[in-house]
Amino acid sequence: MKTTSRNYVLISPCRNESQYMRQTLDSVIAQSVPPAKWVIVDDGSTDGSSEILADYAEKHPWIEIVTRVDRGHRSVGPGVIEAFYDGYAAIDPHESDYLCKLDLDLRLPPRYFEILMERMEADPRIATCSGKAYVERDGGLVFERHGDDTSLGMTKFYRVDRFEAIGGFVREVMWDGIDCHMCRMHGWVACSWDEPDLRFVHLRPMGSSQQGILTGRMRHGYGQYYMGTGFVYMLASALSRLNEPPYVIGSLAVLWGWLHSALRREPRYEHPQFRQFLRRYHRNVLLRGKRRAMAG
Repeated sequence: MKTTSRNYVLISPCRNESQYMRQTLDSVIAQSVPPAKWVIVDDGSTDGSSEILADYAEKHPWIEIVTRVDRGHRSVGPGVIEAFYDGYAAIDPHESDYLCKLDLDLRLPPRYFEILMERMEADPRIATCSGKAYVERDGGLVFERHGDDTSLGMTKFYRVDRFEAIGGFVREVMWDGIDCHMCRMHGWVACSWDEPDLRFVHLRPMGSSQQGILTGRMRHGYGQYYMGTGFVYMLASALSRLNEPPYVIGSLAVLWGWLHSALRREPRYEHPQFRQFLRRYHRNVLLRGKRRAMAG
């Protein structure tokens, strides 16, 4: 039996986040509506993260730590989702109405989760949502550009029943794009809002990688290819980000990630109906604009 609609659970995969995690931990503890439970999956950390997590869990009984064996390296995409599902196995999702996959390199505003729940209560079509990410640069905050038609991968807030209905997260790089389009296929809304009380600080820039930001951009290009994005839309997307650091070369890296995958005939997401829906949606975005495409 479900509890009230203000009951939510967080699941946080993490590996070697000692540089950032205290800020995330403190900002969640300070939330106006705290989570019913927070499962943090320590994915083989070797940098002192485990000791920090143990200290917080001792002070806050609603924080639970799940420890995974060290695989020897950081793994985005499949590795992160595997760790997420280890955390998911530690909860009964039906005890809460909401579920959030939350990274440990964020600083959240104090009413973040309260406002997300208010928005979802006001609009039952919303399946998943988030605020917008900013990075600290030169003493100010700089917007990480995100479409309004997605919930951000570092803080995906879901209705539990909708999360289950789409089959959860795919264990590949573009898991955080596929899920939003799956929601739209079901007739639901995936969205994010750029408002002061929903702006959070991303302490590690989006699209970066342990091998460098260009590796992260090429990985994004591969992920778009895997998801089923066509070349025309990929080219338009890359051109639209030419003025985003790292200038020009960042867009070229994304485009090369797509082209390299296509030339190698890499496997794609095995869901023909999804890929057809995705191509129609992207065609509508190009012809009508994203706002109209989102409206259907």
